[in-house]
Amino acid sequence: MPHILIVEDEAAIADTLIFALQGDGHSTEWVTLGNAAVEQQRQRPADLIILDIGLPDISGFEACRQLRRFTEVPVMFLSARDGEIDRVVGLEIGADDYVVKPFSPREVAARVRAILKRMAPRAEPVSNVPGLFVVDTLRMLISYRGQPLSLTRHEFRLLQSLLEQPERVLSREQLLDAVGVAADAGYERSIDSHIKSLRAKLRAVAADAEPIQTHRGLGYSYSPSHS
Repeated sequence: MPHILIVEDEAAIADTLIFALQGDGHSTEWVTLGNAAVEQQRQRPADLIILDIGLPDISGFEACRQLRRFTEVPVMFLSARDGEIDRVVGLEIGADDYVVKPFSPREVAARVRAILKRMAPRAEPVSNVPGLFVVDTLRMLISYRGQPLSLTRHEFRLLQSLLEQPERVLSREQLLDAVGVAADAGYERSIDSHIKSLRAKLRAVAADAEPIQTHRGLGYSYSPSHS
């Protein structure tokens, strides 16, 4: 039974989420403060965190930054704000979805199911990729030229998706889906920042290689011949 941590200071909203999620087969836990959520995740890790941005102590963004220092647990933001900048910031610090208040509890439950499904390990635990990459899905580890890469969960999913389809150009929307972020969450532009981070980590291993190719106006691809 997946365990969901709800971080929300409004009791009425938390109650509707608890009812919807428990009815969908999840166990739930509710806290009202961001610092409490960080500490709770250290002591009793959840499978997914629903995190309100406007909390009494620290913002949901700051709570997510602290969480990302020690866990890659999926995070869904709740917010009364619908601005693009908030959505972009959310993904860049490690969010998986962004839901604007007021919302349908059933929709949130459906989004939770979708995120957990996308996060499930794929069938093959370890596979060699054409070129110089080895992907260990169960450990969420990718090695390049024999050297393990230090990747965030979003970076791992993004690179894994590119490696699985050599030479195929994947759009930002397709890459968002691969990362496990809802395509309608407004995060397409943030894919570029993740690609930039990935390239920096790959160049730290091989400065003269360029395995990730840019296709202007279309997206990105993995090229084994440039590995």
